Amino acid sequence: MLKPQLQQSLQSTKTLIPSWNTNPLVLASFPINILNKNFRLKKRNNFRVHHNYNGASTTKAVLSSTEKSTGVKAVVTVQKQVNLNLSRGLDDIGDLLGKSLLLWIVAAELDHKTGIEKPGIRAYAHRGREVDGDTHYEADFVIPEDFGEVGAILIENEHHKEMYVKNIVIDGFVHGKVEITCNSWVHSKFDNPDKRIFFTNKSYLPSQTPSGVSRLREEELVTLRGDGIGKRKVFERIYDYDVYNDLGEADSNNDDAKRPVLGGKELPYPRRCKTGRPRSKKDPLSETRSTFVYVPRDEAFSEVKSVAFSGNTVYSVLHAVVPALESVVTDPNLGFPHFPAIDSLFNVGVDLPGLGDKKSGLFNVVPRLIKAISDTRKDVLLFESPQLVQRDKFSWFRDVEFARQTLAGLNPYSIRLVTEWPLRSKLDPKVYGPPESEITKELIEKEIGNYMTVEQAVQQKKLFILDYHDLLLPYVNKVNELKGSMLYGSRTIFFLTPQGTLKPLAIELTRPPVDDKPQWKEVYSPNDWNATGAWLWKLAKAHVLSHDSGYHQLVSHWLRTHCCTEPYIIASNRQLSAMHPIYRLLHPHFRYTMEINALAREALINANGVIESSFFPGKYAIELSSIAYGAEWRFDQEALPQNLISRGLAVEDPNEPHGLKLAIEDYPFANDGLVLWDILKQWVTNYVNHYYPQTNLIESDKELQAWWSEIKNVGHGDKKDEPWWPELKTPNDLIGIITTIVWVTSGHHAAVNFGQYSYAGYFPNRPTVARSKMPTEDPTAEEWEWFMNKPEEALLRCFPSQIQATKVMAILDVLSNHSPDEEYIGEKIEPYWAEDPVINAAFEVFSGKLKELEGIIDARNNDSKLSNRNGAGVMPYELLKPYSEPGVTGKGVPYSISI
Repeated sequence: MLKPQLQQSLQSTKTLIPSWNTNPLVLASFPINILNKNFRLKKRNNFRVHHNYNGASTTKAVLSSTEKSTGVKAVVTVQKQVNLNLSRGLDDIGDLLGKSLLLWIVAAELDHKTGIEKPGIRAYAHRGREVDGDTHYEADFVIPEDFGEVGAILIENEHHKEMYVKNIVIDGFVHGKVEITCNSWVHSKFDNPDKRIFFTNKSYLPSQTPSGVSRLREEELVTLRGDGIGKRKVFERIYDYDVYNDLGEADSNNDDAKRPVLGGKELPYPRRCKTGRPRSKKDPLSETRSTFVYVPRDEAFSEVKSVAFSGNTVYSVLHAVVPALESVVTDPNLGFPHFPAIDSLFNVGVDLPGLGDKKSGLFNVVPRLIKAISDTRKDVLLFESPQLVQRDKFSWFRDVEFARQTLAGLNPYSIRLVTEWPLRSKLDPKVYGPPESEITKELIEKEIGNYMTVEQAVQQKKLFILDYHDLLLPYVNKVNELKGSMLYGSRTIFFLTPQGTLKPLAIELTRPPVDDKPQWKEVYSPNDWNATGAWLWKLAKAHVLSHDSGYHQLVSHWLRTHCCTEPYIIASNRQLSAMHPIYRLLHPHFRYTMEINALAREALINANGVIESSFFPGKYAIELSSIAYGAEWRFDQEALPQNLISRGLAVEDPNEPHGLKLAIEDYPFANDGLVLWDILKQWVTNYVNHYYPQTNLIESDKELQAWWSEIKNVGHGDKKDEPWWPELKTPNDLIGIITTIVWVTSGHHAAVNFGQYSYAGYFPNRPTVARSKMPTEDPTAEEWEWFMNKPEEALLRCFPSQIQATKVMAILDVLSNHSPDEEYIGEKIEPYWAEDPVINAAFEVFSGKLKELEGIIDARNNDSKLSNRNGAGVMPYELLKPYSEPGVTGKGVPYSISI
């Protein structure tokens, strides 16, 4: 409804001629059939404009009888940009003439008399004042009394450069202001003549869509899907699927730069966003690489400095700091000669003379890393001491810390319960040798001081394992052919002590048959009473830690969060309208993920990129993540409770908190994670039940069903026939699916990402590669003598090289960083949610529970009975604390995977 200050007659012609219509240049912009000599204003007829909104020059005037109308004002908030191009002058002239943005207000409902769409009301928005660094553009409309509520607004950008539109506020309606949240780039009409569509903040299921915008709802989805043809342009917003066929250089003459296509029967993988780049000439299944990697325009990092902080930091380190390091450290195999040399990274630094013109910008973007030493005028890469070594410099050396970090460290997703004894491989013994483990009953019982038998330990759930045996063994011989990496299959056994901590008992390392050599395997134990055994144990731990580091980065982090989330984002934009309540629930959880993934494909996970050059699998790194995806990934077990159950770390128990009984009571990741899971699930439950009060609304929601079908059958199509995919028939089904997705993007990612520098910044604690074989594997007399005389040097040679370590440290520093504009879960309400009183109230509960979680975690970290998160020099477990200040803090849970 309109405010009652009704106007008639000549004023009503403002439907076509705005209040500033005395400007002849503005009048000239209207179609000639309106502004011609036969048109006489003195007739005082009212005009309404009919549009084919995305057509070209189809505006026409229709005379009508005198109608009542009222004036409303629209204010468009546009992010201020720096434009130094030639087009800037043309755009400034357009602003002066009041031709910046052309707006159409679209009625929510069809005309009840004719059953067709009501005429849209259009006006130019002219540039207004600057407010908090943004620019306001204002437009005056004359709205007929029978227009009804606003359903959408269309924008045509008259500038030559795109605009970032934050929101639109229309004032003048009796029911109050109409707010339309945009937060989107609007392309120039010179790039694409189609108008942009923005719907109001009220959410609708497809069946509830106001009749006047139902066509626009469907057309917008068609636009976002694209036609699958051609190379994508930077301003486009097209979401489509492709396989990972752009990691290598298929046209290169160097076979070492080529990589297999990931996605398909042989190497199953999630799908990525299609770029449309040309196919390789030598391998038509592969895509050529380029410096520009397309992502839909609104998925890219914002240009505002504070918003782009994290993204620019990663980019700067990859494209400036890493090359500078590689130019300084000319020998890629040069290791650290002694431990003080490692310490010097934190108190002396590495000279970077190769920065050149890039250094001034880098000082601002990565101030934690790049320091200017004023007295020598040198540019230095100087690392800050990670929290782990700040608290206890020698903690990494101790077994108790090695075990503690499986529960409260960077990769809490790998520890499993031992459920069968003896341990036995499932691989083909004809290829990989005898499947039986050499970790014997006698060794285990000896290591636990004959406290109980192995059978009793298994029955009482006292034995746990890090098992990288069957996953890695098929790659051992291939990796060992690469220079600078030595791989084994590994098993590490832990015992749960009466104090609730884990004690490592044994490490088994295995090499499959190779050439004319039979399978080799050996078991190491923490043999403190024998110096040789103690050093062998330290070397065995270095190998296991490199396996865990690689698995963490490639599977727990990259695959299960970044990579597996991209299909959810693509499907959401292709199948769920921007006005769909589930789209608006998920949208904050998808911010910048596609852009950071594209950056990873460009310079992190690509052939000979940082991951391949610094982690143990080398050129097989991402291929190994494909093997893990095929063997291990299940959507249903990405939910935290099901994940814990699948690893034997929990069983269902309705009498326990969260409905689960943990096998290890002091398991900081699980303890805090289950609280966060329940908070997320309650928020999702309240939200879903509000929009789906009847069960039948789920199955009748055509957009929702298409979304879930596309995720299963296309985005994760290599797993489409698996029986474990949840059905989507009831609100509870939807609650489970959505909670799993938002957990992965928030809690899961935070747990495996933001502690990276704290735990792995001092690389001896988490080496990414083991570069030398175990001294006991077929040693020559000279090799054994050298180890016996210089065991510390043997450990240093096993660690990553100088260039490997410093590259990884620089990357982990920026990946662990929170940007100043980080959006933490529950911190600020989305405008869509705030307009609905029920959702607004549910969000207040959600936000309050998250603040309570902060206090719960603080109390647990101060509890001296919880030895896995409290004690002298022990790092408190804060990775799932919801909020954080900017920087590398080891805490904070953002909505999305944005770094």
